[in-house]
Amino acid sequence: MSGEGRAPIEVLKVSATSKPVAVAGAIAGVIRSAGKVEVQAIGAGAINQAVKAIAISRGYVAPAGIELVCIPSFIDISIDGEERTGIRLLVELR
Repeated sequence: MSGEGRAPIEVLKVSATSKPVAVAGAIAGVIRSAGKVEVQAIGAGAINQAVKAIAISRGYVAPAGIELVCIPSFIDISIDGEERTGIRLLVELR
């Protein structure tokens, strides 16, 4: 099964210095328009900020009756020719 005909999923990259409230707003906006978003983070600090942002975004969309779930997985990302292992957090509607 190929992904032809489907819109690509939006990817938000989070760093250790990302502000969780700002990322949460971006997550909520993409969820409202597309129904799902992929959040990528590499390193403990970035993963911490990403998880906080997802928790905050759940509060942003809850009044509209939207419930979010997060599905974590590993992802290999190439940065400056070097392979790094990161975390992929798929956030979608329940």
